Parts: sequence; C-alpha cells; structure tokens
Amino acid sequence: MAPDWSSWWQAAEAFGPRLAGALAILAVFWIASRMVRRALRLLAARSEPGRREVIGLLAQAARVALVLVGWVSALGTLGIDVTAMVAGLGLTGFALSFALKDVLANAVAGVLILFHQSFLCGDRIRTAGHEGEVTAIDLRYTRLETDQGTVLVPNSRLFTDSVHVLRRGGAS
Repeated sequence: MAPDWSSWWQAAEAFGPRLAGALAILAVFWIASRMVRRALRLLAARSEPGRREVIGLLAQAARVALVLVGWVSALGTLGIDVTAMVAGLGLTGFALSFALKDVLANAVAGVLILFHQSFLCGDRIRTAGHEGEVTAIDLRYTRLETDQGTVLVPNSRLFTDSVHVLRRGGAS
C-alpha cells in the first residue's frame, strides 16, 4: 500500500508555520540571553572586584532563565500544553528550595556579602567565636585564617550574626 502523500503534505502545511514560529521564538530568546549576558559582563568589567563575581552569577542566571522561558514559549507555540510543565517546574523548584534551604541561604548570604562588601579579603574580623583574616569569600563559606588554622564560616552565620571588622585590608 502506497503512502498517502496528500495527507502528509497537508499536515506539513499546517505544522510548518508553527514550527517556524517556535524556531523564531527560540532564536529571539537565545539572542536576547547572549545580549543580556554580554551587557552584564561589560558591567562586571567596570565594577569593583568584589561585585564582579555577583554580576557574573547574575549574568549566568539571566541567561539560563531566558533560554528556559524561550523553550517553554516555543513548545507552547508548537501547540504543546505547557501548563503542566510550568506547574511541575514550580513544584520542583519549591521542593528543591525547601530541601536545599541551608545551601541556598548560604549562597544568597554569600552574594549579599560580596555585593555589600561589609568585609573583604584581607580584612581581619571577629565573628561566631572566631577571629582571623578573611582569605576567601565564596558562595557557601568565608575562609578565615586564625592562629589555630583555617576556619570555614558559613555565610548565613556571617550575614545574621554580628561581625566586627578589626582591621581593613592589612592596614592597622
């Protein structure tokens, strides 16, 4: 039995414009994500050293969010019901954020510490029963070099507890 090419052609004619629209939406969101990331990287290059990491993190998050929105929009344009997918993403995000509450709290606190620059690498601080020189600030911990050795203090503690800056960047 020979295939019915006329029905295939009708289906292609009906589906073609939606496919073209979906590809156009993907292209627009992909280009927009690259432009936003490039603009934020230029801003980061002109920023103070402590804020560069924060802006770089925001640039990557913006790019991922734009591409994700582009994919969902493109799938909706193709005629796929994306309401269940969006609801599932929302529930997954909620469950993950609840499960990773402490990790996310440390990450947000790390971003805010880097952004506000309450203390910087090279400063001598006292907090949470520890005193030492700040040698590194990342998204999870702040590294202090003390007389007893290296101490990793969770950023959420540094953001909620009091921090005494004893000396700025090696100056007395």
